[in-house]
Amino acid sequence: NIFDQRAIENELLAQNIHVIRRRFEDVSEKGSLDQDRRLFMDGQEVAVVYFRDGYMPSQYSGQNWEARLLLERSCAIKCPDIATQLAGTKKVQQELSRMGVLEMLLPGQPETVSRLRATFAGLYSLDMGEEGDQAITEALAAPSQFVLKPQREGGGNNLYGEEMVQALERLKDSEERASYILMEKIEPEPFGNCLLRPGNPVRVVQCISELGIFGVYVRQGKTLVMNKHVGHLLRTKAIEHADGGVAAGVAVLDNPYPV
Repeated sequence: NIFDQRAIENELLAQNIHVIRRRFEDVSEKGSLDQDRRLFMDGQEVAVVYFRDGYMPSQYSGQNWEARLLLERSCAIKCPDIATQLAGTKKVQQELSRMGVLEMLLPGQPETVSRLRATFAGLYSLDMGEEGDQAITEALAAPSQFVLKPQREGGGNNLYGEEMVQALERLKDSEERASYILMEKIEPEPFGNCLLRPGNPVRVVQCISELGIFGVYVRQGKTLVMNKHVGHLLRTKAIEHADGGVAAGVAVLDNPYPV
């Protein structure tokens, strides 16, 4: 998605807002904060930090952790800050589905809690212990009903069917399994459609779609500044593909047709 990033960069430049690209190592070596916690790189103040790296533990060396801490301590806007990044992980999503968690976060709002919980698919912990053991047993008994998800972003990482079974057999006695969650597989209603891709013949195939909502969320400390819907993205793929997005050449961009 480098081309998407460049489009944003060019739009910002048209507004005289400059974008610089730096590695964590560069931030560690050349980044600094002044007494007001303003962030500087190579003598220039930085207003917004947009992370294109740092979404997996393997991407952090000791030096990289120091750079991330420097960025988090600054008053620059972080996209995302560490708390928001953790809130978006699969593990936190799974913990939010536990009975009592939404009630704790939204006290005295039973109707809101009920409406939110109605949107959840089944999410199951694979932590070591009886709960995780039971989840693995159920998934191995009915693999077509579950998806194994790692703590990674982007398409192509989830495991289905026989791949999931093999992974669970390998992981079931290892603490590594706690870095995954199990999710109840969503079974949308297929429909006929034509997928237009370069070099592929046009034909009607059975498809499923996934609708993603774009939102803008800004806060200062615990004060909410903005939280609103700003658009959507609809991806459609043939039903024979279990996972994968547009960049992987599996799905295509689509438009919803409200009826």
